[in-house]
Amino acid sequence: MDWYPLRLTTPVKQHVFGGRVLAGRWGRAGLPDGPVAETWEVSDVDGEGSVVAAGPLAGRSLRQLTEEHPQELVGRGWRGERFPVLTKFIDATGPLPVHLHADDETARRFEGEPNGKTEAWHVLEAAPGATALAGVKPGVDRDRLHQALLAQDFDAVLRRLPVRAGQTLYVPGGTLHSFGPGTLVYEIEQTSDIQQHAMRHRMEDGSPLTDQEWRTNLDRLLAQWRPGPRPDFRSGLSVRVDDGVERTVLCAGPYFALERWRAGTTAPLVHTFSTALVLSNAGAPVTVATPGGRERLGRAESLLLPAALGRLRIEGPADVLLGYLPDLDTDIRTPLLTAGHGPEAITALAG
Repeated sequence: MDWYPLRLTTPVKQHVFGGRVLAGRWGRAGLPDGPVAETWEVSDVDGEGSVVAAGPLAGRSLRQLTEEHPQELVGRGWRGERFPVLTKFIDATGPLPVHLHADDETARRFEGEPNGKTEAWHVLEAAPGATALAGVKPGVDRDRLHQALLAQDFDAVLRRLPVRAGQTLYVPGGTLHSFGPGTLVYEIEQTSDIQQHAMRHRMEDGSPLTDQEWRTNLDRLLAQWRPGPRPDFRSGLSVRVDDGVERTVLCAGPYFALERWRAGTTAPLVHTFSTALVLSNAGAPVTVATPGGRERLGRAESLLLPAALGRLRIEGPADVLLGYLPDLDTDIRTPLLTAGHGPEAITALAG
């Protein structure tokens, strides 16, 4: 197999909370008219899977490549039924619904799914005064939470946190959360679309739920809720790589890692890797060079770099996001400890 940087189709969600930030301020081409809430940059979710859009592998689904070439695509002897991470741009021009995603155990028990959905948000833009809801306040039990959800009084029981561009929040499965309005995030998560909402309307179009539908949703949400996690936004841990090149580890846990790399014009951004990289551009257009070829990448666009490629080079200026399935010792702990970061700060990257 002659691997090359893969440009994939990206399912688009036009939920009611979306806006036009990606097409407008960020210049993303090819989006439909109307609100764009989410672009699924790399997805192996059932029914919403990405397909290779160009090159010799055009028309092949991400699921097919994962099943047929797991080591060359994902790397490190990996085996699994699905590509392991899902990434998105999310435009919360309006507020997202208050919701949660099951963790692994409750996903298997209540949803019949192989895994849950732990996720992380990296904030790209935040309006002055923007906030997020993440986890319950100390002392909130199931009964108190249920009463607040019935009253739709979320601030009575949920933690409201300030949101600033450049920060990242790691959200374990089972944690109630929401963000917006006025917030643009890049999200990385386990490959899953299971979720339970607390709102009295559908997030797709804002249409009302019947009372029975809403109460059933609340019962399912409460069964999958985990009271413990109270995540906080963090700025990440940085490592100087070269003159004018900086790597910042934004989050890292057993399910995924997300990093932001920036380069000026003094030295190129050069990175070797042994696991698939989801490369998304948060800055000006760049050219991504790999042993399998070169690809121009515009702002708010993404490429999937198969593990078999092994190396990338980008001439600056560059501002890119790298999402991947990490070896926590090799990829995270060792370089961060060497750079002088303490064990507690490194552990906090996983919430």
